[in-house]
Amino acid sequence: MKIIHIFSGGLDSTTLLYYLLDKGHKVKTISFFYGQKHKKELECSRKISDLLKIENKVIDLSSLKTIFGQSSLTSDVDVPEGHYNDFNMRSTVVPNRNMIFLSIAISYAISSNFDAVSIGVHAGDHAIYPDCRPVFINKMQEVAKVSDYKETTILTPFLYLKKYEIVKIGLELKVPYELTWTCYKGGEKPCLKCGSCSERLEAFELNNVKDPLTLI
Repeated sequence: MKIIHIFSGGLDSTTLLYYLLDKGHKVKTISFFYGQKHKKELECSRKISDLLKIENKVIDLSSLKTIFGQSSLTSDVDVPEGHYNDFNMRSTVVPNRNMIFLSIAISYAISSNFDAVSIGVHAGDHAIYPDCRPVFINKMQEVAKVSDYKETTILTPFLYLKKYEIVKIGLELKVPYELTWTCYKGGEKPCLKCGSCSERLEAFELNNVKDPLTLI
């Protein structure tokens, strides 16, 4: 298949990128700047795309920041610390973000005469992010099929996988996790305290390996 991959430069989307390429698909990546507090992940998406010699298109959606309310990823609200499933992690929700991303990626796929778009949502996201739940993805699948004269497919191979299962796949595919960024904060090194860091560290521990970012 020919696939437009929504690529943040984080652990999940990078693993999915390597997974799709390993399956023999032709892939172009699309990344988004939506007014988040740092561009660390975007830098990672560029580096990894360059490494793999695939096209990476960055879309500037920063003007939408004004409608995203008090998300701690785009506003002056502090990024919370704690486990990913803690209630306070809900401040990291960016309203309807994945519908926006998917809509643009589908348009890109249609104009490129590609077959599908892919996104790395997984089971660990379901409790916090409404637009990562299977019910949302299933509805978007229906929309993608009728949004043009040619059907577009939404691929979510990791939808029911836990983070540690994604890391297991990535380790087998030799994903360069040292080039990825997961932390919600944009420091020189990961904070290792926010929900995103906590879930990532736990995923590597469950695979009995060290997260390479903790070794830098």
